[in-house]
Amino acid sequence: MTTTTLINPTEHEAEKASNSYLMSLIAVIAGLPLPIINLIATLIFFIGNRKGTYFVRWHCTQALLSQLSMLFVNSFAFWWSVSILFTAETITNQFIAYVFTILIVNIIEFIATIQAAIKTRKGMHVAWWFYGTLTNIICKP
Repeated sequence: MTTTTLINPTEHEAEKASNSYLMSLIAVIAGLPLPIINLIATLIFFIGNRKGTYFVRWHCTQALLSQLSMLFVNSFAFWWSVSILFTAETITNQFIAYVFTILIVNIIEFIATIQAAIKTRKGMHVAWWFYGTLTNIICKP
């Protein structure tokens, strides 16, 4: 994660941008076993703020992109787990390795989201390694 101070957002803008990250964290608590809940919550917040200032739109877009990628990763683990529970499939070393990797990725994403929420609330512009570049391509001033 890189942090740069590009603009000085107002207090209201900083709060909305920070809330875009907090939305996904709240959704984790509400819908933990279902990975789509995070994406839906972030998407609703994005739609509500898509006509906001550039700072708010940019951070809503970055939060949405991160949740979209996490949806694919977590959904695969979710459905693989369901297939083990309800079919004759057994737990394999590949499954254990995947779940362990996903657990690490989710913890890192969780920590990065908290840091992004805190820093954007302070008015700092936070660009994540992959998502920041993609957000710059998608979100124009």
